[in-house]
Amino acid sequence: MAVFPSVRLRRLRKNDPMRRMVRETVLAPSDFIYPLFVTPGRGVRREVSAMPGCFHLSVDQAVKEAEEALGLGIPAVILFGLPPGKDAMGSGAYAEDGIVQQAVRAMKSALPELVVITDVCLCEYTDHGHCGVVVGEEIDNDRSVGLIARTALSHARAGADMVAPSDMMDGRVGAIRASLDKEGFSHVPVMAYAAKYASAFYGPFRVAAESAPQFGDRRGYQMDPGNAREALREIELDVQEGADIIMVKPALPYLDILAKARQRYDLPLAAYNVSGEYAMLKAAAAQGWIDERRAVLEALTAIKRAGADLVLTYHAKDAARWLAAGGLT
Repeated sequence: MAVFPSVRLRRLRKNDPMRRMVRETVLAPSDFIYPLFVTPGRGVRREVSAMPGCFHLSVDQAVKEAEEALGLGIPAVILFGLPPGKDAMGSGAYAEDGIVQQAVRAMKSALPELVVITDVCLCEYTDHGHCGVVVGEEIDNDRSVGLIARTALSHARAGADMVAPSDMMDGRVGAIRASLDKEGFSHVPVMAYAAKYASAFYGPFRVAAESAPQFGDRRGYQMDPGNAREALREIELDVQEGADIIMVKPALPYLDILAKARQRYDLPLAAYNVSGEYAMLKAAAAQGWIDERRAVLEALTAIKRAGADLVLTYHAKDAARWLAAGGLT
């Protein structure tokens, strides 16, 4: 076996062209899905205090934002809605004229080539902030699944290219698949938030989506951070129920779960680079403690290296620009 000095691994690191030639993991704008927060009104572009560079957008502004992203080579957006009002049953989630349904119609009319994905959950629409129907102080799984499937169907009717249930209710992927197929939307894929952990890294999102629980927390339905084998069980169930794409959320604290999922499953694998991960890098960069460009591209590369085919990230536009300008150097 050859040893030093015959083997010198630095030979292939001496300059940027050489490093690019042998780079194992290559990041591209086509890997990204860009999350957008849609709100009622017109001409609204209101920055989210906890997420610098992210905005509450009225439908017209969301279309412009999506058009810009598409121009940067980002093929898809995922939509989250802020309804004009909330109630106990989250009725705004499945209203035919709901805010997400309006945004889907506008985007598919203006940008037919854009892949429009919708987040399917009730938390942004309920006055209690939970992802399902509350009975007493418990989340009723089966009653919630019915409304979640109804929400997915309303999104498909509006023209969504893909639906993405994020609620973590048991059986919701199968219910959505059955509902879509029955109503003639067998062509609409399901991207399942398959292994979604009860994470502290969702805090800024809850500010953006105005969806913090009004009592308790979500640990009764989202996964315990200490569990890895359970994640594979969750993914397996979603695969059996008909998921077309599986997702791990959050991404960076759960790279081991991503790697395990990649080794076991051949389905396309997504990872959500969540709001807390985004906000931490933004805050550190604002203080001058890190090089934002290098840190973001390194983090996104790590997510892809761990096995993700698709990365949902608020950094999408900046990362696409940086990649066009040379990427990792």
